[in-house]
Amino acid sequence: MFSNRICRSSVVRLAMVVLLATCAALAQTAPKKPASKSSSEAASSKSSSGKASATHAKGAATVAEAQAFMKKAEDELEDLTVRASRAQWVQENFITDDTETISAQANEKLTAAVTQLALDARRFDGLKMPPELARKFLLLKLSLTAPAPNNDAERKELTELASKLDGMYGKGKYCKPVDGKEKCLSLNDLERIMAHSTNPDELLDAWVGWHKISVPMKDKYARFVQLSNRGATELGFKDTGAMWRSNYDMSPDEFSAEVERLWRQVEPFYISLHTYVRKQLIKKYGKAAERPDGMIPAQLLGNMWAQEWGNVYPLVAPADGGQGYDLTQQLEKQGLGSGPATLDNAKKMVKYGETFFTSLGFAPLPPTFWERSLLVKPQDRDVVCHASAWDIDAKDDLRLKMCIEVKDEDFVTIHHELGHNFYQRAYKGQPPLFQDSANDGFHEAVGDTIALSVTPEYLKEVGLLDTVPPESADIGYLLKQAMDKIAFLPFSLMIDKWRWEVFSGEVTPAQYNKAWWALKAKYQGVAPPVERSEADFDPGAKYHIASNTPYVRYFLARILQFQFHRALCQAAGIQGPLHRCSIYRNKAAGERLNKMLSMGKSKPWPDALEAISGQRQMDATAILDYFAPLKKWLDEQNQGEKPGWQGMDTPTETAPRHTSR
Repeated sequence: MFSNRICRSSVVRLAMVVLLATCAALAQTAPKKPASKSSSEAASSKSSSGKASATHAKGAATVAEAQAFMKKAEDELEDLTVRASRAQWVQENFITDDTETISAQANEKLTAAVTQLALDARRFDGLKMPPELARKFLLLKLSLTAPAPNNDAERKELTELASKLDGMYGKGKYCKPVDGKEKCLSLNDLERIMAHSTNPDELLDAWVGWHKISVPMKDKYARFVQLSNRGATELGFKDTGAMWRSNYDMSPDEFSAEVERLWRQVEPFYISLHTYVRKQLIKKYGKAAERPDGMIPAQLLGNMWAQEWGNVYPLVAPADGGQGYDLTQQLEKQGLGSGPATLDNAKKMVKYGETFFTSLGFAPLPPTFWERSLLVKPQDRDVVCHASAWDIDAKDDLRLKMCIEVKDEDFVTIHHELGHNFYQRAYKGQPPLFQDSANDGFHEAVGDTIALSVTPEYLKEVGLLDTVPPESADIGYLLKQAMDKIAFLPFSLMIDKWRWEVFSGEVTPAQYNKAWWALKAKYQGVAPPVERSEADFDPGAKYHIASNTPYVRYFLARILQFQFHRALCQAAGIQGPLHRCSIYRNKAAGERLNKMLSMGKSKPWPDALEAISGQRQMDATAILDYFAPLKKWLDEQNQGEKPGWQGMDTPTETAPRHTSR
C-alpha cells in the first residue's frame, strides 16, 4: 500500500492485506542499478543514454511541471490512502460482506487514480531531475504490491478478490462433531493446541483441520495472480514477482543473488539446529517423528506452519537446566492471568514495550493509540487476529491490532509491532513518498532489534525476574532464541521463492501444492504429516499468501536485526557477549537508532544501513557472533548424527533459482 502505512508482523506474524492504496507507477521499467548507486545517478544515466528530454503532445516537459505533478500526485494519493486505510481497519475488525465491499470499493477508487496518474506520468520519462525528485518518481513506480490491469472491470475484480481472500482467512474455522454437536475452532484455538499439546493425534488433527480452510481459495488466488501479472506487465515488468524484487535499490536478479548469499552465510548453522531438534523429537515421539529422508514432520514443531519452533523448546532443552526462567510464568506471576488477556492486562503488556522505547529517548505513544487500538479478541464478531501495526493518517493516529494472550511469544510480538509504530512516527516529517522504511526488511527488523534486548538483565530491571540466571544457562537461552530466529530463516525465504515461481508462470495452478512442499523440503527439511495433493491449497493457510503480503522482508529483517543490535551495542559502549547486551535506557543507542528511523525512505537503503551500523552491505555474520556459543554446543551434541536431510538445498547450488526472472 501507499507509503507502507500499514505494517504486518513477522514473529506470528505481518503483514498487510493487499490494499491497492498505492502510488502511481510509470509505464516503463525504471533503470536498474547496483545498490551503491543513488537513484539520481540512475536517473542521470538514463538521461544521458539518449533521452535528453521528454516529449509530449503538449510540448517538452520541464522540471517545474514534474514538481507540480508530483505534488498533486502525492496530495491526491495521500488523501485516498487515508480513506482506504480507514475502510480496511473497519473491514479487518468487523468482517462482513458489507465491510469487504466497502474496503474493495475504497481500493478500487484508489487504483483508478493510480492508473490515470501512471498514464500521465509518462510525460516525464527521461527528464533530468534534481536527485530528490528523481527518487520520488522511482519510488512512485515501485510502490505497488498488486498492480491492477488498466481497465475498470478487471481492476474491480482484482480488488474484490483481494478483500475476499483476506476475509476467507479471517473467518476461517475448523469445525468437527464432538459429542453429537458441531465444535468450531478458530486459528487461535488451533495454535494453542499446536503450541502446547504433545499428543501426536491431537497435533495431526489440528494441522489437517486448519489446512482445510484454504482449499476454497485456490481458484480465486490463481485468478488474482493472473490479474496482478497483467497489471505488472502493463507497467513494464516481466511479472509481479519481478516487480517486487525491483524495490531494493538493485535489479531483480541482483536481489535474488543477494538473498541467496545471505542464506549461505547462515545455512550451516540451520543444519546444525535441524539435526539436533530432529534427534530430540525422535526421542519424544518415536516413529511419529522419524522419517527415512531425515525431514521433520510439520505438525511436531509447535507451530501451524513450522515457521518458528520455540514452542517445542521444552522437548529439546539442555538436560542441565535450560534457559533458567519461563517468561510466560513470570507474566502470570505479575497478576496478568493466563491465556487470552483482559483489556486491562493487555494494556499492561503493551506498556512494557512502550516503556522500552521511551527509555531510549522516544516520546510516548499518543492517547489515541490506547483509545483506538484493538488489543483483545472480541467475543461478538470475527476479526483478523494477525498482529499488525497501523499508521492511519501519517500524523499521529498510530494503532495496534492484536488478540493478545499472556505468553512469552506475545510479549516479544508487542515489542516488534511497536517498532513499526515508532518507525512510522519517526519518518512522518518526510514527504509522503519517503514515509516508509529504507527497505521493507528494515521495518520488520526494528522491533525485533528491541526484542533482542529483552535479556534476563532487562527482565530483572523491569521486575519480571527476581534474579538473572548464571552464565551456565546461556546455552538454554540461546537455544530458545535460535528455535525461533534461526528456524524461521529458510521458511521466510521459501514463501516468496514459491510466489516468484507462481508469478513467473514456472509453477502453474496445477502444481501449486507440489511446488510448495518441494521448497519446504529443500530449504526447511520439513514434510507434511499426511499425503497432500493438488486438491489442497496449503499456501493459502498462511496469512501472507491470502493477503498478498511480500514475505522476503521477514528474511531480511532476521538478518538486519542482529546487524542493528551489534551496532547499537557498540554505540552504547556495552562490552561482553552480544547475546547479553540490552540497550534499555541507553540514550546513545536511542540517538543512533532514531537517526536511521527518521530518514525513512529518503535515501537508498545502504545509506540508512550505514547510518546505524557503519556498513553498506547486509551481513549475517552478526548472527554467527550472537549464537557462537550455541553453534559449538550443537556440533558437540550432534556427534554421530547424519546432518541434514535428503533433498536439502546444498551449497553446491551457487546460483538462486530465480536469477533469470
